[in-house]
Amino acid sequence: MSETDFTNLPYLQSIAKEALRLHPPTPLMLPHRANANVKIDGYTIPKGSTVLVNVWAVARDLAVWKDPEDFLPERFLEEDVDMKGHDFRLLPFGAGRRVCPGAQLGIYLLTSMLGHLLHHFCWTPVEGVKAEEIDMHENPGLVAYMRTPLQAIATPRLPSYLRISKFSP
Repeated sequence: MSETDFTNLPYLQSIAKEALRLHPPTPLMLPHRANANVKIDGYTIPKGSTVLVNVWAVARDLAVWKDPEDFLPERFLEEDVDMKGHDFRLLPFGAGRRVCPGAQLGIYLLTSMLGHLLHHFCWTPVEGVKAEEIDMHENPGLVAYMRTPLQAIATPRLPSYLRISKFSP
């Protein structure tokens, strides 16, 4: 799979978007400073105020998303949602002038990694753990990571002659 294949894999792109919606890499955007007095939803934000956007909360807002706690990649097949800072419902890389300069690279790397992991392996939970028992909660902080590390068994899906890397000696 290469980058040119991504446009032909809309469900894979939807999985990446849904993963970043539910688990943004930075749950709170980096601090911004209001450069003018602004009124948002009845609140006045004075010029010079430091503003933190809670990306995690926006991603779980019932007013914005239907069934926000559920992992539903199909929602992005029904409606194209930009995740590069133009659609304020999905902001895994920030928005505006301070959008992450590596956003496009991050999107490509995540999509490629997911695609390769799903294509090359069958995944099962470790013995004694049911899939619905996997803890997807995160530790609070500036960067999100799983509270309980994920343990899974990856079984190669492809025959051995297809698993050989083109970079192998």
